[in-house]
Amino acid sequence: MTTPRAGRPSFDSRAARRIPPIQCLLTFEALARLRSVTLTADELSVTPSAVSHRVRQLEEVLGTQLFGRSDFSLTTEGTNYLQQVREGLGVLQRFPNLPLSSGRKRLKIAVTPTFARCLLIPKLSQFMVAYPEIDIALQVAIPLLDVVAEDADLVVRYGTGHYADVEHMEIARDVYTPLASPAFLRQHGPIDAPEALSDLPLLRSPLEPWQPWFRAAGLDWAEPTEGSQFNDVGLLCDAAAGGLGIAPVRLKLGAPWLDNGTLVRLFDLDVPSVNAHYLCWRTGTMDRWECNAFAEWLVKVVN
Repeated sequence: MTTPRAGRPSFDSRAARRIPPIQCLLTFEALARLRSVTLTADELSVTPSAVSHRVRQLEEVLGTQLFGRSDFSLTTEGTNYLQQVREGLGVLQRFPNLPLSSGRKRLKIAVTPTFARCLLIPKLSQFMVAYPEIDIALQVAIPLLDVVAEDADLVVRYGTGHYADVEHMEIARDVYTPLASPAFLRQHGPIDAPEALSDLPLLRSPLEPWQPWFRAAGLDWAEPTEGSQFNDVGLLCDAAAGGLGIAPVRLKLGAPWLDNGTLVRLFDLDVPSVNAHYLCWRTGTMDRWECNAFAEWLVKVVN
């Protein structure tokens, strides 16, 4: 009789009938990792109901509850069992003398610059903690012009949403209002009425026309045709913070400048932006679970 090595679990064929089906173990591991029945079903190429059935079957075999609340957080027993399941599946994946692929996923995302700096990157660590097996590669997308790298999996565009070449969904809409630096207001103020803007330098951007705000303020003015122009919100905000003029700025993207006091509001009048941010992808991209996971996460964090 062979004695098992110390510290290494042995297999008892007499208890083999108590081993849960491998499909149940794979489903449990995927659901614990993805925390979504839909994403788990996509990854395993089964229906969502099959995911639920397999988890219930596994819990019945084990005689314990593995998942707690509706967000699929694990119970104490589930956390302990997950470690054992992953170790066991890892052993089964390995085959003598054959290299094991890392199993990591690479997700290429093209994002407009200020959206990336102000909304995405500050929260991206949350996604990386939730999905440590996904490597993110960020690329620059130019707002309105839709200039992106051809090999991007997902693209964040800012524009009208009329994109016939790709599938897309709106992920963020914003309001805007005139902002200026405190130094500019000390030099040119007080600015106590919208009419006072007629004698002041107005910074321009194709991303945010002035005219909708003029109309909301009761001003029958045409769109300015003179003055410095910027095609990036970050540059527009930096220019206004540097005292070059007054800028029409979206409040979500302008939040860092407002929070640190380099820009301040002129009036208590916000106007909906004529454009919005959209997540775009080629047909079939969302069949990949990592793309679906990022899309669901992004919608939650930017709103």
